[in-house]
Amino acid sequence: MKSFVEYSSNSDFSIHNIPFGVAVFNKEFIGCCTRIGDQVVDLATLYDLAYFEEIEGLDDNIFEAYTLNEFIELGKPVTNAVRLKIQELLLEGSILSKDEKTIEAAFYDLDQVKMMMPVHIPNYTDFYSSIEHATNVGKMFRDPANALLPNWKHLPVGYHGRASSIVVSGTDINRPKGQMKPADADKPVFGPCKQLDFELEIAFIVNKNTEMGESISTKEAEDAIFGMVVFNDWSARDIQSWEYVPLGPFLAKNFGSSVSPWVVTLEALEPFKTTSPTQDPEVLDYLKFEGDKNYDINLEVYLQPENGEANLISESNYKHMYWNMTQQLAHHTVNGCNVEVGDMYASGTISGSDPKSFGSMLELTWRGQNPITLSNGEERKFIDDNDTVTMKAWAEKDGMRVGFGEVSGKIIPTK
Repeated sequence: MKSFVEYSSNSDFSIHNIPFGVAVFNKEFIGCCTRIGDQVVDLATLYDLAYFEEIEGLDDNIFEAYTLNEFIELGKPVTNAVRLKIQELLLEGSILSKDEKTIEAAFYDLDQVKMMMPVHIPNYTDFYSSIEHATNVGKMFRDPANALLPNWKHLPVGYHGRASSIVVSGTDINRPKGQMKPADADKPVFGPCKQLDFELEIAFIVNKNTEMGESISTKEAEDAIFGMVVFNDWSARDIQSWEYVPLGPFLAKNFGSSVSPWVVTLEALEPFKTTSPTQDPEVLDYLKFEGDKNYDINLEVYLQPENGEANLISESNYKHMYWNMTQQLAHHTVNGCNVEVGDMYASGTISGSDPKSFGSMLELTWRGQNPITLSNGEERKFIDDNDTVTMKAWAEKDGMRVGFGEVSGKIIPTK
């Protein structure tokens, strides 16, 4: 496939992608959009000009909405049809390629738009599904000989997080305050976090509402997942280590998480499916699945100090995940927990076996014992004020590239 819109060979937003997002256009109006190369396409205008008129179930111009929720709730038969229609329209020689008036009305350069949160998130869950990450944390904080807790290989461990503080890429994050207990102190102290960290994750978004008592099986899960975003689960390690027993993270996590603005569909990522790691011991029946359910998605993390250049500090891959998305959603709902359109489910920190593939500063510096040296000579054990962390994700195979763009956030001093 070749598009009439020109873009570089390393663009995340090729004709094979067709992601969905929400943008402010020319500081004038908000609407749903897609992206091809460095062009953002206003879908509401395409709808008004009858480019989607043959798609059944798309009866109203829901692209005028401020979130994608109404659109993705229509389900895969409609959203897939829209994606394929957009792909067709963007091909070389298409009807749209010859419609200069529509191109002028609906296509915008990147500097003419500001990306918004793509969805309203009713509920957010964070999993803990990378065996390498869980093992590293277990070695640091518990028994190195028994790093994984007894339940870890039997179920996708997770916790319910805070949806209200998830923000879109480019939003500054305030350094959190809270209680910490230094190792040499006999009681806790209060103040700004001193061990601020990132967590490299990918999150999926569901497209349906269910009733209490219903569950979603591993076979049904992909039909209930619209797409994915890159997710930075900012973490205050010193606050976390004091507060997390017995109920898990609280203030260490709920101060902010950052997401990429473009939602990449499962259909765009289909060619990049890969085999899942062997799960031993064998999982219970409701967690069993058939076929390839992991995805070969390259991941990078950059740390940029104020007035300095970006430093590549981690290179990982989503294929490392021990528990896949279908298992996560099946486990989440097996007890009858209802889900809502726009719910977001993060993977947990993605780490590989190579130290360069670790997905957090906690692991990269081994809890501060091995600081990272930046290109300007500065060292980092954790994230300093005015540092910017940027994560990138893309899949590439047989001349096809499908990417997420990036999620970026700057840490600013405590209020």
